[in-house]
Amino acid sequence: MSTGMVNGFLTRIIPETLRPYMTDSVIYNLGLFGLGLLVYVFYLVILILLASLLRRLNKSFFRYLRKKRGRKTHLIFLDGVVNAAIIIVSIIIPLAGDSIRKSILGSAAVLTAVVGFAGQDIIKDMLAGFLISIYKPFDIGDRIELEDGTVGIVESITMHHVVIVRIDTLRVVIPNSKINNVAVVNYSFDYVDRSNLFKFPVGYDSDLEKVKRVIMEAVISSPYSEPGKKSKDGNMSYPPVYFLELADSALIMAVTVYYKPAAATEVVKDDINTRVFEALQDARIEIPYAYTNVVLKKEENIL
Repeated sequence: MSTGMVNGFLTRIIPETLRPYMTDSVIYNLGLFGLGLLVYVFYLVILILLASLLRRLNKSFFRYLRKKRGRKTHLIFLDGVVNAAIIIVSIIIPLAGDSIRKSILGSAAVLTAVVGFAGQDIIKDMLAGFLISIYKPFDIGDRIELEDGTVGIVESITMHHVVIVRIDTLRVVIPNSKINNVAVVNYSFDYVDRSNLFKFPVGYDSDLEKVKRVIMEAVISSPYSEPGKKSKDGNMSYPPVYFLELADSALIMAVTVYYKPAAATEVVKDDINTRVFEALQDARIEIPYAYTNVVLKKEENIL
């Protein structure tokens, strides 16, 4: 582009009050600066559109994987890593310049910088999140308990933290580096059925066979109970009801209830206890309880 063309164009758009102060060289330099700025903005818009397109494709791809395989921890973590890589490769590196670009792509100093920053909290959380996605001590939807007594369902796992929904619906946000360094009880690990022992007192005059039958029918009627005992023929069946002991004022009956790992223990206990209590009452089976008789004795005055 010739100097005359640039000067002629800018002379027409510069206000008349500023023209006396503008030399030909100043006008030309302003024109080149404006043109360069326009090209840079256009270049930046193209990079942003490209990054947006790649992120949309990435989102669609991982949505497809989640539909096929579920919301797995490694998929969520990998989705975040790919998104970060898209932004770095499509925007940061192209705008960084040749010297910085060569340093990012080929210099060993980058590796040293990563190792140096590994002690920082953010990098530690990302590394811990990567380990969680690899070894999978828990997954989304699992019911876990932490060392401090926090119990809840894993709602989400990000590159930085884990979100746990407690029984009271409050959400606990825990950094990956912290949850990766504590003992975690996973009640949903490998999705093996869990079990709980229930004990029920009945009166001494109760018919034991009738009591066992009533309790068993109540347990089987629960939507949470599962046939968790393997019989000799290989089939799964419900465990029997046992007469465990003679207490001071009651006969203690017991039964083991198996249920799915996703079910909350509190909900299972509430359902089983309610059903057995109502079944025993309907069957007119006494449920003894401790009580105290107070006898008032009137003293006579002896003269």
